[in-house]
Amino acid sequence: MDQPNISPPNLNPPSTAVPLVEKKSKLKTVFLILGILLFIAAAAYLIIKILPKKSLVFKKTPFKKALITITYWGLFEPSSAMQAVIDDYQKEHPMVKIDYLQENLKLYRERLQAALERKEGPDIFRLHQSWVPMLGGLMSPIPSAIYNSATFETTFYPSVKDTLKYGGQYVAIPLMYDGLALFYNEDIFRSKSQSPPKTWGELKTLACELTVKDEQGKTRTAGVALGTTNNIDHWSDVLGLMMLQNGADLANPSLCARSSGIEGSESCFGKDALSFYTLFAGSQACSGESSDVGSVWNSLLPTSTYTFATGNLAMYFGPSWRVFDIKSINSNLNFKIVPVPQLPGGNIAWSSYWVEGVAKDSKYQAEAWEFLNYLSSPAVLQKLYQAESNLRLFGEPFPRVDMAEQLKAQPMVGPFIDQAPFARNWYLSSNTADNGINQQVIKYYEDAVNAVNAGGDALNALKTTTQGVSQVLTRYGLTR
Repeated sequence: MDQPNISPPNLNPPSTAVPLVEKKSKLKTVFLILGILLFIAAAAYLIIKILPKKSLVFKKTPFKKALITITYWGLFEPSSAMQAVIDDYQKEHPMVKIDYLQENLKLYRERLQAALERKEGPDIFRLHQSWVPMLGGLMSPIPSAIYNSATFETTFYPSVKDTLKYGGQYVAIPLMYDGLALFYNEDIFRSKSQSPPKTWGELKTLACELTVKDEQGKTRTAGVALGTTNNIDHWSDVLGLMMLQNGADLANPSLCARSSGIEGSESCFGKDALSFYTLFAGSQACSGESSDVGSVWNSLLPTSTYTFATGNLAMYFGPSWRVFDIKSINSNLNFKIVPVPQLPGGNIAWSSYWVEGVAKDSKYQAEAWEFLNYLSSPAVLQKLYQAESNLRLFGEPFPRVDMAEQLKAQPMVGPFIDQAPFARNWYLSSNTADNGINQQVIKYYEDAVNAVNAGGDALNALKTTTQGVSQVLTRYGLTR
């Protein structure tokens, strides 16, 4: 058989070496890529360092915050008075929008409280300083970064201490101040060569002297509007003022205390104040005075504001905003304003003003308080006052102690500011339309005044008042 033709095995394995030409080609590629990367880096460096930043095409997109809308319920100021300061704030805070709404006072407290309870209320809202017991549980405390307690108490007038705390924390910031002062008809006073009274004793003497009656005994000019409830605007504020000045406890006006050093003698401060108030509507009002004209005021006369505006009342008690009502009725009336009378050695006045709060359930509490902090600053308060003065005779008086000197020379505002450092407030504040604590307490005091005018005993009338007031205070968590 023929032998198969078998080739001898290849004892050398296949070579894996890369040809020299191919190695050089790969090195060139690597160097080329490195060169391109170095060129790009150098070019980017030159663009960043040499060219102006504004010419750069590549800009970092900032994080865009969502627009915040803060709803603000006001009461007495129209949007036109508020808009300038709101616009200024929004320029500095472009992501905050302030939606200011002027509400109507009618049923305002009820609507506000219901909205807050539903967690659908405004972020910021106006309330009376006496409303804190009704709304405090729905209000956010003022952050210490805005006002700590010490700063708050030295910035604003002292009555904030008695009225604006809830649960031991301040819950509202005042943007205005008001209270009670004595208005007097300058023509009537000049005709008798008289000066306004500084004490209640002087007021009583003047009231008798300035009262004029016709031949039938009807009052032509009343010396002062005191003594009744149906036709005296702000009678509850005046009676509250008298009681505070006399040392009475407004929560317990029937309380009597034994007089020191006199055995068996009692002092009933509330009874004495009520008796003095009602005296002016009685036939013995001027007994012992040089002008014994009988009663100074009676329940058949027009309201005190109207009677004063028409020139038929010598002295009238009211807040600063009543100036606008008087001027609208009689722009030619010649009158002046002075602080309320005092008891000898005393110094107590009456405050009644509105403040701004923040809803506890607001999503923007921090932003709302920041805006109120801005509004309560001196520069902004001045701007607000000027805007309000463009709409009426004067703006809302400043609430800050450090701004007092700016208004003291103003004849229609200065007397209120003069009294602010020693003014106090309680739940006898008129014209709040709260259908709550003020009106409920006032009703019990009204019954007492009417009972005395009907011939009842003042102390017995106040015992009923004390019982009723106690029920009201308990209802609002104000038990002692």
